[in-house]
Parts: sequence; C-alpha cells; structure tokens
Amino acid sequence: MQNVLHLSTDSRGRFERCRDACASPLAGLPVRDRDLFELRLERWFQHLDDGLGPVYGRRADYDAFLERLVRTLAAQYAARPEALKRLDVERDLTPDWFQRERMVGYVFYVERFAGTLRGVLDHLDYLAELGVTYVHLMYVLRPREGENDGGYAIADYRDVDPRLGTIDDLMAVCDALRERGIASCVDLVLNHCADTHAWARAARAGDAHHLGYFYAYPDRGEPDAFERTLPEVFPDFAPGNFSWVPEMQRWVWTTFHAFQWDLNWTNPEVFLELVGIMGGLANRGVDVFRMDAVAFMWKRLGTDCQNQPEVHDLLQALRACSKIATPAVAHKAEAIVSPGDLVHYFGTGRRYGKVANIAYHNSLMVQTWSALASRDARLMTHALRAYPPAPPSIAWGCYVRCHDDIGWAITDEDAAAIGWSGAGHRGFLSDFYSGQFPGSFARGAVFQYNPATGDRRISGSCASLAGLEAALEGASPGALEGGDEQAVALAVERILWAHALACGFGGIPLLYMGDELGLRNDHRYLHDPDHRADNRWLHRPPMDWTAADRRHLPGTVEARVFHGLQAILRARGRTPHLHAQTPSEVLDTGHPRVFVQLRRHPLGPMAAVYNVSEEPQALEAGWLVDLGLRQPYDQLEQRFVGLGDGRLALRPYDRLWLV
Repeated sequence: MQNVLHLSTDSRGRFERCRDACASPLAGLPVRDRDLFELRLERWFQHLDDGLGPVYGRRADYDAFLERLVRTLAAQYAARPEALKRLDVERDLTPDWFQRERMVGYVFYVERFAGTLRGVLDHLDYLAELGVTYVHLMYVLRPREGENDGGYAIADYRDVDPRLGTIDDLMAVCDALRERGIASCVDLVLNHCADTHAWARAARAGDAHHLGYFYAYPDRGEPDAFERTLPEVFPDFAPGNFSWVPEMQRWVWTTFHAFQWDLNWTNPEVFLELVGIMGGLANRGVDVFRMDAVAFMWKRLGTDCQNQPEVHDLLQALRACSKIATPAVAHKAEAIVSPGDLVHYFGTGRRYGKVANIAYHNSLMVQTWSALASRDARLMTHALRAYPPAPPSIAWGCYVRCHDDIGWAITDEDAAAIGWSGAGHRGFLSDFYSGQFPGSFARGAVFQYNPATGDRRISGSCASLAGLEAALEGASPGALEGGDEQAVALAVERILWAHALACGFGGIPLLYMGDELGLRNDHRYLHDPDHRADNRWLHRPPMDWTAADRRHLPGTVEARVFHGLQAILRARGRTPHLHAQTPSEVLDTGHPRVFVQLRRHPLGPMAAVYNVSEEPQALEAGWLVDLGLRQPYDQLEQRFVGLGDGRLALRPYDRLWLV
C-alpha cells in the first residue's frame, strides 16, 4: 500500500516499524479492514508521536513502547464489532457529527434516573420527546465500596457497578441509544483510581511493577516540597494532598480523597493500561469519553500541578489512539480551570485542534449565574469577549448546572476591568446563591468554605438557584395555585433564559437531569449516611417521574418549564447558525443589562440578544441594521421583531435569536 501522508523523518521510521508490528493482530481481517487501519494509522501517527515524544521520547525503550501501543490498537480494531466499524466510516465522512445544531446533551446518574442500566431503556421515549441526541451516563463503572466520591473512585474500569447491572447491560443501552440516533457518553477517570483497584492492591502488597503506577514516598521530604504550592481541592473533608498508607509505609499522592490514588503518568505502563480500557469500552459502544480530572494528570515541583504542558500532550496522544482504532469516538475534557487555561484543552500552538473534541465552558456557566444575580451583563461581556477563538473542529459543552458545585471562576483582572473587586464579587455571589444576601431569590448552600482564601463554592439545583424553591414555599407539589405566582413566573423565566443562553452559544447544550422539570433541592440527602457530609447531593435528586407526568398537565410548573425548554431545543434544531463551526463573537453594545452574541454564517448573521434583568430594557438597534438585519426574525418565537423608533424593545428576561 502506498504511503499517502507526509511524516517527519523520525516518525516515518517509527511508523513503518509500528505498521509491521501490527501485522499479526490484523492478520485475520479482510483486506479492506487491514487497509483502513493502516490508512488511519498513517493519518494520525504524527499526532500520536508528537504527543508521546515530549513525555516518553527520551526513554531508551520509547520505540518498543510505541510498537506495543500500536499492537494494542490493532487488536482493538480487530475485535471491533462490524456495526461500529460502519459507524467509524460514517463519522470519518462526517467529522462534524457532534458539532451540529441538532446535538442536545442530557446528563444523569443512572441510578438516580432509572435505577439500573436496563431501566434506562424504559425511558427512551422521554429522552426523544425532549429532543435529546446525546446522553451522559454517570456513575457507571465499578466504584469502590463505601465512600467513592459520587462514583469517581473507580475500583474496576472494565466492569460496571453491579447495582446498575453488567457490562453487557451497558452495551445494550449504548446499542439502543444508537438505534434512536442518540450518542452515549461514559466517564473515564484519568487522574486517579480507587485504593481498592487491583493496581493499588498489588502496590500495597509490595508489587514493584504496580507501585510504579502511583506516586509513593517513604518520608515527607518530597510531599512537603510539593505541598508548598499545592491548593486543597476539598479542604473541609480531605485536607492535604498526600495520605499515609501503613501497609506500604509510604505517603501516597491523593489529590482528592485518601481513597483516590493519583496515577503516575510518567510511567508509560499507565498510558498503555488506560488505552486498553478506552478501547474496550469503545468496542462496547461508548461514543464519547468524558476525560475526568484531566487538569491534575501531571505533577511538577514548584507549581500547582495543574494544566501542565504534558497534560495536553497526553490528551493529544489519547485522542490519536481513538482516531486510529475506534474513530467513531469523541473525547470530552473535564477541565474546570480558569479561562486562560481552558482553551489549551482544545489545543493551541503545535497542538492546535488536536487535544479534545469537546470541553466544558465553565466560564459561560459561571457568568450566567453572575449576570442573573447582579442583573448586569458587563462582566459576562468582558470575560467572554476575551476568550481566544477555538479551533473550528471542536465544540464547547455549554451548561447551566451539572452534578458538581459552582466555583466562582472570576478573575480579579476581569472584575477590575469593569470597576469591581474580584474578591468582593465572588463573595457577593456566594452570599446571594446561599440565600444570605438581602432580597436574594436563591436557595443554595455553601460548599467547601476555605477560611484561608475566603473561597466559597455553591451547591443547589438550577430551579432552586433560579428562585423556584423560594417562590413555591407553602405550595403543594403539582399544585396549579399556591406560592407567589409572580415569583414563580420570574423563576421559570430565569430557568428558560439560562438554557436559551446555553443552547444559543454554540457547541453542545448539556441539560442536567430534572432541570427540564424544575426539580428543586433534595434535602433528603441529610438522612443518607453516605451523602450527608457532601451537600452536592442537594442538587442530585432522584428523578421524580410523578413530576415528569405533570409535564402534560397545563399550568403546572413542570409543564411550563418542560415545554418552554422543548421549544428552545426545537428552535436550535432549525437554526443552522448554531452549528459549532460557525464563528462567534461577543459584542459590547454598551448596555449594562443586555448580553449580545453574534454568529456569522453563510446564510447571514445571527444576533442572540439577552436581557439579564426582570425589568424591560430598550437597546439601540443601529448595529442590527448595519449587520443587514433590517427586518429581524426571532427563531425562538418564530416572529418578526420590530425596531420601532430605532430601538429593540426587550421584555423581562427576554431572549432573542435574530436572523
């Protein structure tokens, strides 16, 4: 077969040796399949080598490591089911499949949504009714018994939590979703595993090979040197970053909890292990891997050990592995980091567009809640305007709430640019959303107060933070009357406003389970001994299927929120301007209560306009005319919008997608 792509001189030799090394695993395949694998190997080999070289390239066994890796990838491809190989070709031909305007994500804990994996199959019609095309199945892989950080302390990456079912049940769910045109996403925890994982058990028992999978120190010398610059992720219940393990007589690096041991990615054996796991799950039908806690994967003395360059190299290499062996798969980076660090998870410089397909737009979420509390769009406008353009091959994951707390990722510099104090505004937001600020509509709870820094994060469901819990105090569930109707109406508008912003920003909107029904905080977590120490379970309620049934009862909160959100999603699906490849920019109109985003599309511009307050606003409209939007049409309400005396009239919490 002729070589068709250019490789550097060094990579060409490595490629040829790797191509020869994978002949045996591919031997039983049809010629077509062998040719496809070789084409993909050559196409993506430079990305693979460029990612791994800076990390492992100085090792004497680097070439042998590459050959082992490629043999693993060849074996994964040889074992790939025929239906998934067909999907590989389809997505090779349509690489924008996850960027399209019809992509809508839905995120849930399987146990909280349906009880078991098989239970998910009973609710596929519900997902289709809402308009979902992407499902994130949370807390699926087998966690440790007892404390497990909400399922993110993985005891076995190759098995499913037995309370949810079996690995075959996961495959059945992925297959059923795919038949409905719905992609599936599963968490792949990369920074750490549980202390009960087989690797950790072997290390604890004295196995030198597996001891090398972790950072373990015989005394406090190196840990203390690292601690001088390390922050604490959970200062309330997991202070420090190292834990003493008596059986080993060593200090083990444990960034998050004592029962989560950080993996040592300087060891190429760890890379090979995770590639094997990734390919196995992909062959079970997983479409998207949410790469969890990736910011922490590489350790460097004298730093906060987050966002190190080697992290981006490793993620580039992992993505290249998928492109070679299981190309239907996409990677989503879970990097909840500052705006300046976030864009690197898509790839910048020599890694441009090569690192992750999808990354969470944490800043958009933070700015959404900031604008709703302050009724001021200036900080949002300034902060989001400063984002560098993302590669056209990626998609933001845009969300209003998720399963985690909200950390106020607002920099002092951004706040100062509009004349605010960063610390003051972060404190205001914590007071506001915990309900302590006078006049606040929110009902949240402070999570992880750090007295040394003053940092306070917030827990709470979307509906409760938006004012629905406070508005319905005293009303019975499902009542058509009761509570403060004006406050209820405003809370519903805030919920829909926030989701319209996430759906209209571009990328993939990610809806958290229950937000489409206005589910409020679940205080029952306080009676669960496994959850009561972690108030994030406040906003992780079980799915209320009785409330879901009320979506068909006109006038209920559930019907108002569900059908309002459904209308937004349908408008998104008929708006090609929202394809993630469409260039986007934030406009500064000078109006402190209005946020505006412009998307330039071959069909013409789209201006998304949002009133961040409960008061009517008027916006000078000359800029719309200058863009050619002389007779703007709102995609959300499917109506023409008059400009009257040259101004755009905005209702309370108005949102317009003007084309």
